[in-house]
Amino acid sequence: MSMEAGTSQSTKPNGEILYDAFKASPIGIALENMEGQPLFVNPALCKMLGFTEEEMRGRHCIEFSPAEDAKKDWALFEQLRAGQINDYQIDKRFLRRDGSLMWGRLSISLFNRESPFVIAMVEDITERRFAEETRFRHVAIVQSSEDAIISKSLDGLILSWNPGARHIFGYTEAEAIGKPITMLIPAELIEEEREILERVKAGDCIEHYETVRVTKAGKRVDMSLSVFPTRDSTGIITGFSGIGRDITERKRTGEALRKSEEKFSRAFHQSPLSLTLTRVRDHRYLDVNQTFERLTGWRREEVIGRTPLDIGLYANPAERIEFVNRLKNEGVVRDVEIRYRRRDGAEKIGLGSLELIEIENEPCMLAVLADITERKDAEKALSGMSRKLIEAQEQERASIARELHDDICQRLALLAIELEQIEQNPPGSDSQLQAQVKALRVRTMDVSVRIQALSHELHSSKLEYLGLVAAMRSWCKEFADLQKMEIQFKSHDVATSPPPDVSLCLFRVLQEGLHNAAKHSGVKNVEVQLGEKLGEIFLTIRDLGRGFEMHNVILERGLGLTSMQERVRIVNGTISIETKPMGGTTIHVRIPVAADEDSRLAVG
Repeated sequence: MSMEAGTSQSTKPNGEILYDAFKASPIGIALENMEGQPLFVNPALCKMLGFTEEEMRGRHCIEFSPAEDAKKDWALFEQLRAGQINDYQIDKRFLRRDGSLMWGRLSISLFNRESPFVIAMVEDITERRFAEETRFRHVAIVQSSEDAIISKSLDGLILSWNPGARHIFGYTEAEAIGKPITMLIPAELIEEEREILERVKAGDCIEHYETVRVTKAGKRVDMSLSVFPTRDSTGIITGFSGIGRDITERKRTGEALRKSEEKFSRAFHQSPLSLTLTRVRDHRYLDVNQTFERLTGWRREEVIGRTPLDIGLYANPAERIEFVNRLKNEGVVRDVEIRYRRRDGAEKIGLGSLELIEIENEPCMLAVLADITERKDAEKALSGMSRKLIEAQEQERASIARELHDDICQRLALLAIELEQIEQNPPGSDSQLQAQVKALRVRTMDVSVRIQALSHELHSSKLEYLGLVAAMRSWCKEFADLQKMEIQFKSHDVATSPPPDVSLCLFRVLQEGLHNAAKHSGVKNVEVQLGEKLGEIFLTIRDLGRGFEMHNVILERGLGLTSMQERVRIVNGTISIETKPMGGTTIHVRIPVAADEDSRLAVG
């Protein structure tokens, strides 16, 4: 193997075996001159750094490291050149061609004393370095934790003992290592510990288990324990790791709270409003009620001992500061609108009040929060819906007025005129009189039928007394006769008697659907099907008329569609409309008949 780099000197290794070893070595190897210039680079080092051999021979060795690392390396290299040392080793960072960094262990030694060359070997230690850094971080966390963090062998001997354990239990590391964990356990709880270890041996994890432990001085300490199995690289359980938190102070706080709860415990916990107690001196929660848990998504045990700002309750923390400052100045704050954040990140709007109270001579703040998110949303929708309802009322009144004035009143007026004519000019014979009276009776019956139909539009007594199927069939016939249409009504397997709210909902949807078909479809044939299947009642109204663009109707939010959708929603049903221009319209309604009736609201 020839070694030439702009110089007349050349060297050949003895034998092809050495050359093959150089090429095949998994460790990066380079042959450099005494100026630090690479002369030969093996494939492993090229692959490691991402350069070709030619590219590496064109650079100086210090160009492959950040300046700080290169400076340390070059200082040792100069000692090597000066004959002060024959070799050195250094862990340093290397720059890859793509700009990324890797950690390598660089070993430099003279090729031999006579030749002016050095051998550089680089081992990739990136993963090892990362693992060491991770381990150091874990050690730092364990050492700085105020909780007791202890590892144990399978037979319950203590293997590690952090400063937090020493602080809580009073034993030094030397006193604890190698001792059985039972030295911390009260005699009456030895069986409990055995059960815990058996569960963890089986692979279970014990989390936030509250129990009691004993210190070196014999003091009993309330603890919250979490115990996990530790495994080797093959997944076999080799021991246990436990984290213990001293909750004695929390227990004392809870005991103090229980004494105060004699005054307002039931009202506090069962209030429909969110109630919380916090200390004035540090703003930490002493207690929260169930409504707070429901509104915020935080569990009681998760917030006790923490502050509202710790859990990010306020969407704008400045609102909390202003809230408390007002309380200090005024003593009580009522009905302040605030934005709060649930545990899942969702922002809500609440109406909050804050009051100073005293518990066991400890100044505290009682906070009351009512969620008004839905109310605020409803207020936005209410103005538009109110306007539509007023318009609907006026339209309904106008329709009834027109019906009474243009039709019924006119018919009654004609009847009155004809009766007056008979009175003033009676017919010459009884047969003529009978014929006129008969005609008047027929016309009177027509008026009665129209008034009855109008009454059924407003309220169907048949629905109440005869049931849904009979009422629908009857109304379809009456409406078809009035509109000169053909309505095919079919019912299938309606075995149950639907609740009144479901019956009325379906009846109103039928009325609205047929009115729309008569008004907009342009056809005189409509199919209506009512059936029951798999715990649902379904209603289908189908015509083959003009149809319409559903997108336009949704944008306009017509009251008819809104009314049908809202009625069906209230009884936990679904409604869908299939339509397209000149393709007819089909309305599908499905309502569960086995649903909880208490959840329904009356519709009319």
